[in-house]
Amino acid sequence: MPFAVYVLGLAVFAQGTSEFMLSGLLSGIAADLGVSLSAAGLLTSAFAVGMVVGAPLMALFSRAWPRRRALLLFLAVFVAVHVAGALTPGYGVLLATRFVGALANAGFWAVALSTAVAMVPDRLKGRAAAVVVGGVTIACVVGVPAGAVLGESWGWRSAFWAVAIVSLPAFVAVLRTVPGGRGGTDVGADPVSVRDELRVLTGPRLRPVLLTMALVQGATFCAFSYLEPLLTRETGLGAGWVPVSLALFGAGAFAGVTVAGRFADAHPVAVVATGMAALTVGWSALASAAGSPVLTLALIPLLGLLAFGTGTALITRVLGLAPGAPTLAGAFSTTAFNLGATVGPWAGGLALDAGFGYRAPVGVSAALMVLALLVAATTAKSRRPRAGERRLSAVNRCARGRRGSPGERPGTRL
Repeated sequence: MPFAVYVLGLAVFAQGTSEFMLSGLLSGIAADLGVSLSAAGLLTSAFAVGMVVGAPLMALFSRAWPRRRALLLFLAVFVAVHVAGALTPGYGVLLATRFVGALANAGFWAVALSTAVAMVPDRLKGRAAAVVVGGVTIACVVGVPAGAVLGESWGWRSAFWAVAIVSLPAFVAVLRTVPGGRGGTDVGADPVSVRDELRVLTGPRLRPVLLTMALVQGATFCAFSYLEPLLTRETGLGAGWVPVSLALFGAGAFAGVTVAGRFADAHPVAVVATGMAALTVGWSALASAAGSPVLTLALIPLLGLLAFGTGTALITRVLGLAPGAPTLAGAFSTTAFNLGATVGPWAGGLALDAGFGYRAPVGVSAALMVLALLVAATTAKSRRPRAGERRLSAVNRCARGRRGSPGERPGTRL
């Protein structure tokens, strides 16, 4: 695996810390800025909206640029907005910086995913994608709990300063290691037109996969965004358990990404189907068991493993089905991933505001997984050949078996 792929994972670690760290800072932000808990939760949604909008726009914006230039620009903007967010006295400015930071993060993600898979052979594309996504899981293990500790000790602004500082080594590493070819394409390859890429990505094979990814990530972010109030106000754990729980979720997520990177290339459908079914059961179990500290702490790492393992397998599936979209495949994967991150916290906030209690977001996560399973089942059923088509296919296979495949001499088949 090229070292530059791991560098991209390092940069995603810094950005992933920013994306997820608010789950441990919501109460502090709400109290400091004088807003409700659900309004503070919208900061996560604002970041996700920027990711959804920014992924395709930034990928197109940087399409003709060298990869390294695009990645460095996005990182520089990301650092600048976090400095601005740490200094702002108002909720509106913080909301704006989250959106702009997400645009930069989305551009980085889109170029990084396409760059990583372009630097490795086909048999390693799943692992390359897993290394990039793995930066997010390491952020959950290390960065997000550290942000929660900083927020508890020195206020939520210290976490924003930490993200800006941690991003600087990533900037230097990208500058030194990432090749400078045009974004999303292999060096020397002919560019693919935007129209051709969009035709691939909006075709019938990819639309249901992207929708399924959005629903799975919606379920993940819905519960994860409100994990802190669930633990402290429903499970009965003290504030000191929040970073521990976030670290447990991140450790499970890292394990899930690692496993998915090993098996998603060879068995993508099996990994996705198994993960989705298990997540449906898992979110339902957490909603039921949230009053028990032992059961809750046991389920959190398992759900992290399932959520990010399934998400990584879905990203690998999209990239594998879209070789004709080298620039926008990563962007559409990022958009679907973060469309779920937009809808999830919003839906969880609605459930909280409606008075359904702190377990409600987890129940919404289970409902979103049921929808994801329905989409997958409907798609599989629509693609299943009719009886007549199966008979014709069998006849054709028999005929090919008697004749041999094109270009094959008679008698050479075993």
